[in-house]
Amino acid sequence: MSRFYYYLIIINMMANIIASVPAILLHFHKEGTLMAMILSIAAGVVIVTIYTKFFISYPGKTLPELLEKTTSKWFYLPFVFSLAVLWFIAGLITLITFTFLLIRYLSPEMPIVQICLTLILAVIFGALMKTDRVLYTVEMILIITSPLILFIFYKAYSSPSLNWDFVMEAVLYINQLPNWHSFSACFFLFLGAANLFIFNRYFTDKQTFGFKQIMVILFICVGTLFTTYFIPIGFNGFEGINDLVYPWISTTDSIKMDYFIIERVLFMFLLFYLGIAFLSILIHWHASMEFLKFVFKLENIKFKERTIGIFLPLPIFTAISLYLAKELTEYQLFRYTSYFYDALVFIFPSMILVFMHIKRRMKNEIPTSKN
Repeated sequence: MSRFYYYLIIINMMANIIASVPAILLHFHKEGTLMAMILSIAAGVVIVTIYTKFFISYPGKTLPELLEKTTSKWFYLPFVFSLAVLWFIAGLITLITFTFLLIRYLSPEMPIVQICLTLILAVIFGALMKTDRVLYTVEMILIITSPLILFIFYKAYSSPSLNWDFVMEAVLYINQLPNWHSFSACFFLFLGAANLFIFNRYFTDKQTFGFKQIMVILFICVGTLFTTYFIPIGFNGFEGINDLVYPWISTTDSIKMDYFIIERVLFMFLLFYLGIAFLSILIHWHASMEFLKFVFKLENIKFKERTIGIFLPLPIFTAISLYLAKELTEYQLFRYTSYFYDALVFIFPSMILVFMHIKRRMKNEIPTSKN
C-alpha cells in the first residue's frame, strides 16, 4: 500500500491520544475498558480490511462516484450529504477539544472565540485544496512533528516515574464485561480507513493489501491503544485516574527533559500535537467539503464567471464551530462525543451493505488501473 494510506490511518489514531478517547477509556477503567479494547482491535482490523479491499478494487474512484453509477439520486444525494455531516462533526470535535486545551494550558487570557477562529483559519482554506495537495501537506507536517512525539513517548516509557505496578493493576480488570462506550471510542480510532471514501481518488495505481499490511496496521493499533490507556495509569495511578479531564496532559507534565532547551515536556507536546490536530481537522473537513461539492454541484455556482460555490460552506463551518466552542462546556463535549462514537459503531459496519450493493452492480465493469 502507498505510504499515504498509512498516513490516513496514523493521523486518525494519533490525533485522539490526547482528545476524548483516553478520557472515555479511563472514565470506565473499572467497568470493562480493557476487554472493550481487545474486542475493538478485532472489530477494527476487520473493518479496515473490508474497507481497504473494497476501494483497491476500484482504483481512483471515490464513494460518491461509485454511488452515482450504482444507485438512484433519491438515495445517494441524502446519503452523501449525511457523510458530509459526519466528517464535519469528526473534525469539529478535534477543533473544539484543542481549543479547550489551548485556552486551559497555553493562552488562558485569550478569548475562546479568538483561539477557535485562529484554528479555523489555519484549516478551512486548506480543506479546499486538491486531494493530492492535502496528502502532501499531511506528509510534510507529519515528518516534522512525529519524530519529537515518538521521542516523548520513548521518554514516557523509560521514565522512572512510570510505575508498572499500576499498569499490572489495570490488567487485572480484564475479566470485566466490555464497556460499550469504551468499545465505541476505540473503534473510532480504526476509522481512518474510511477517509478512502474521498482520498481513494489519489490511489489510481493498483494497491496490494494482504497479511503483511494487516500486521502493520495491527501493530500500530495495539501500540497506540496500549500507550493511550496504560501510560497515563502508570504515571497517575489506577485510583482516581477517571477524575482527570485530560489524562495525557497530566502525564506529559510529569516528564522532564534533562539537558534540553525546554525542561517541561508539556509545552512541546501541546505545540507539536497541535500539528497533528491540524492534520486531522484538515483531512476530515476536506472530505466533508468534497461530499458537499458532489451533492450541491458547488463548482457550477458562479458569479461573474468566477466560481464561488466552493466557498459557500466556509461561513457555515465557521459559524457552527464558533457557536459550539463558545456554548459547550468540557463535560458536554465529552458526553456528546461519546454519543457520536456510539452512533458510528452502527453506521460504519452498515456501510458494508452499501459496498455489497455497489460490487453487485459493478461486477460487469472492469476497473481501470495505471501501471
